[in-house]
Amino acid sequence: LFRRLMACGRRSGGTERQVILFILCVCVCQSGAETLRYSLAEEMERDSFVANVAKDLGVSPSQLASRKARVVSEGNEQHFRLDPNTGVLTVKESLDREEICPQSDICTLFFKIFFENPVQLIRGEVEVRDVNDNSPVFPEKEMVLEILETASAGSRFPLENAQDKDVGSNGLQNYSLGSNSHFSLALGTGKDGAKYAELVLQRQLDREQQREMNLFLTATDGGSPPRSGTAQVRIVVLDANDNIPVFSREVYEVRVAENSPPEQLVVRVTAADPDEGSNGKVRYSFTQTSERSRQLFELNAATGEIRVSDNLDFEEAKNHKLVVRATDGGGLSAHCKVHVEVLDVNDNAPEIALTSLTASIPEDAPPRTVVALFSVRDRDSGDNGRTECTIDGDLPFSLTPTFDNYYELRTNAALDRERMAEYNITITAMDWGRSRLSSRESIFVQISDVNDNPPEFTQEVYTMSVNENNIPMLRIGSVNATDADAGKNARVSYALVRDEGKEQPDVSVNSENGDVYILRPLDYEEVRAIEVTVRAADGGSPPLSAEALLRVLVRDENDNAPVVLHPPPEGSAAAGELVPRSAEAGYLVAKVVAVDADAGQNAWLSYELAKATEPGLFRVGLHSGEVRTARAVAERDAARHRLVVLVRDRGQPPRSATATLAIALVDGFSEAHLRMSEEVPAADPDGRLTLYLIICLACVSALFLATAAAAVVVKVRRSQAGTLPTFPKSAAESSAGSLPRSYVYDVCFAAGTVNSEFRFLRPLFPCFPAGLPHGPGDQRSSVCSANLGEEGD
Repeated sequence: LFRRLMACGRRSGGTERQVILFILCVCVCQSGAETLRYSLAEEMERDSFVANVAKDLGVSPSQLASRKARVVSEGNEQHFRLDPNTGVLTVKESLDREEICPQSDICTLFFKIFFENPVQLIRGEVEVRDVNDNSPVFPEKEMVLEILETASAGSRFPLENAQDKDVGSNGLQNYSLGSNSHFSLALGTGKDGAKYAELVLQRQLDREQQREMNLFLTATDGGSPPRSGTAQVRIVVLDANDNIPVFSREVYEVRVAENSPPEQLVVRVTAADPDEGSNGKVRYSFTQTSERSRQLFELNAATGEIRVSDNLDFEEAKNHKLVVRATDGGGLSAHCKVHVEVLDVNDNAPEIALTSLTASIPEDAPPRTVVALFSVRDRDSGDNGRTECTIDGDLPFSLTPTFDNYYELRTNAALDRERMAEYNITITAMDWGRSRLSSRESIFVQISDVNDNPPEFTQEVYTMSVNENNIPMLRIGSVNATDADAGKNARVSYALVRDEGKEQPDVSVNSENGDVYILRPLDYEEVRAIEVTVRAADGGSPPLSAEALLRVLVRDENDNAPVVLHPPPEGSAAAGELVPRSAEAGYLVAKVVAVDADAGQNAWLSYELAKATEPGLFRVGLHSGEVRTARAVAERDAARHRLVVLVRDRGQPPRSATATLAIALVDGFSEAHLRMSEEVPAADPDGRLTLYLIICLACVSALFLATAAAAVVVKVRRSQAGTLPTFPKSAAESSAGSLPRSYVYDVCFAAGTVNSEFRFLRPLFPCFPAGLPHGPGDQRSSVCSANLGEEGD
């Protein structure tokens, strides 16, 4: 067409040539937009050029290669090959039109050009043009006709038709008969367009003159150059038989299912001959019937029954035309036609052909993402060839029909690799036949991971413990976080979260496995607990993280001995306690106050009397540390006593300290003062304590005298003023504090008397539970007790 238009353009001139070229381009573009159509002569050599697809589609070969273009033929056999580098479409093998389309005058091969990135299909078709490569062939090289000598002129005798596999002008076009004196050849065209030949008797036969004659029948096609085939027609002249068989019907039309079993009766043809004897006995045979039809059906020569002899296939041939000849014993024959229509049966299951598949898709792929492209074909017809596709199970995928018989497998919901990492999708294709047939195809799709899950710690708070005085780099436990993702997105690393302005903590975390280490030895008395924040981050981009609190508790060890606060150690001024001779059993002499910097049972203190001048006179409270008289003081008891109190904690092993008390038994403070001053030996180790006691007594006496004088003066002034005298609240307000705070005396004088009374008062400082500190920074302990002494004169 293009060459003709170009020739017309050259003959018509420049303007007309441009118009013709423009119309031609528009037609080509319009056809390419719908379907690519090409033609190709059969029997071309392998890799013969068909078309330049890239040029026809208007794309460059590089675009074909980048979009992974390929050609897909319908059916199982691939006839064409597409070179993505040049865009040229070629045939893979030499094409034989008679083999590909044996039943069709027009042979068209369909294909599709498939593009990826993005997915696109372009339909195309190639018409295989017939080449005159087959000669007409007669079914038999010799045809025998038995003709009665009484046959009148003008009688017609059908001949076997030649078969030519070519079509159109290359097919059978003409018959010719060799020269003879009795017969001519009459040509005709059937309803199906097939040409047939009949012998026409021109001059009556005479068996006595010639019993047989041989004619040559030539069949010629319309090719260039033409091809021909010949067959010999042997005419046998028979004796007179004036009746020929007559069929009950000229045309028998029957239907038979394609799944009919062998030996199934199709039809019975009958022909009657009124003659008697052998001239009236009719026998049946096929004539003018194709070889394939003769294979599928068998004819009983005696009964005229036509039965199925082989498997019928509707997809191969929908109709069969049989010609039955009835011949009597005299050689006379008649013909009838049998038209057999093959009914389709649902005997072909749908066929699924996978065209494209994405083996792995990310879990964050949006819905409607194309996963696979496939086609479904059913060779049956009608509802038997109509198909539908479904997906087995409740999966986040759906099928979308595109065009023709193609389907797209798409996602229809959000994917989650952590819930399902892979899918085995089973696609079922089922036809609409009465007995529905189906086929299945499994598509395996993997879901690739996306970093959409942060690490998760197994605990919100990790509590670990370590003994104080630990070795450096001691492992005390580990933190653990898991990530539901995969690969590097699930690779968790650990780190401490450091606050700005704070020192580096004494804890370290292994970034790989989360092991927790103590960097240096800890001291419970300095650090009781360490709290840091641990961050776990995955290896994704961007990384996701989570945090947990790590609390390290320092366990105490018994590494501190008790410290005695009262009485002071022997290196300072010795503590001295005064006990009146009149003290009864249980009299509170003193209280040993000690503390331990440890905690728990390591700080639980017990007191015991380790050494005493008179062991039976004093006892020490096991838990209170109070030193009391074990019995009443006797006259025979020594005036001075020295006690050593052992203070021990309950640690393992226990630690201890000692406190030394010097106790003086006195009848009165003056006497005590004299005794203490007289009995101070030069070499006595308690001499310093005695000296301190004498100084204290002197100070107390002086304070007492001053207080008494002040009281007398105040009383005199009040009596003069008509008011009562005012006294100090306590001796501690006017004394210099030379005596221990446990002993404070209040001096009272009764008005109008000269006798004085001394009364031991309660301690001035407030009471706290034993063993507890008085306040911040004060490690002393005090005990609320009853009167420290009895009233006396």
